Amino acid sequence: MSQPVPEQILDWLQHVAEQRRLRKVTPGLEHDVERLKLYQQQRFTRSYGDLLANPRYAAAARFFLEELYGPGDFTRRDAQFARVVPALARLFPSEVVATVAHLAELHAISERLDTEMARHLNGATPSPARYARAWQATRLPELRQQQIDLTLAVGQALDGYTRKPLLRQALRMMRAPANAAGLSELQQFLETGFDTFKAMKGAQQFLSTVRQREESLASALFACDPDALAGACPPGDDPLGQLP
Repeated sequence: MSQPVPEQILDWLQHVAEQRRLRKVTPGLEHDVERLKLYQQQRFTRSYGDLLANPRYAAAARFFLEELYGPGDFTRRDAQFARVVPALARLFPSEVVATVAHLAELHAISERLDTEMARHLNGATPSPARYARAWQATRLPELRQQQIDLTLAVGQALDGYTRKPLLRQALRMMRAPANAAGLSELQQFLETGFDTFKAMKGAQQFLSTVRQREESLASALFACDPDALAGACPPGDDPLGQLP
């Protein structure tokens, strides 16, 4: 029998906390992870420069960049989740709780992959060749795919919420009790995500673009010869050209 969703969320948050503890006790690892996260944010900015410049998609691209791909410190949000996870099922609709579970799982997977990548960088400043070597050294292509799938699942859920106006009204009404329960960070994430995706007036093209680019880059990184990237990144439509 599968765990109740609140218990699943707590398990994923525990995985995140374990990664943070590991980084603190491993010399240099915390700093290396921070540099890696910044490099990956720069990669996302480069990969989606066209969407960031597009009035229809810019806000959604920034939301992905800041909430799902950025180097931001989500310690406070995680601490809120961990303290009041039992209250989630009472305060929020079940579909929202399921999205929070996807978000927690995505967070845990991303933190594990970042730790593994940073270990293989071994203190070196990220570059296209070093990044490709570290990517390949993780030997975790299935986990990379799961990371992409969960990212899209969160986006698809937020897009689905926009077709349920009563849900937006319910979110607005939950603002005060959520804040009182210590869930202000989660409340802000949900409201911002809802409004961002609603303003896009249809997210299918945006989400399809994210999937295509992320899967193409992941596949190319696992298959490439890192030594060939030691100079400049490939030009044109090669997905490796997305690397900064």
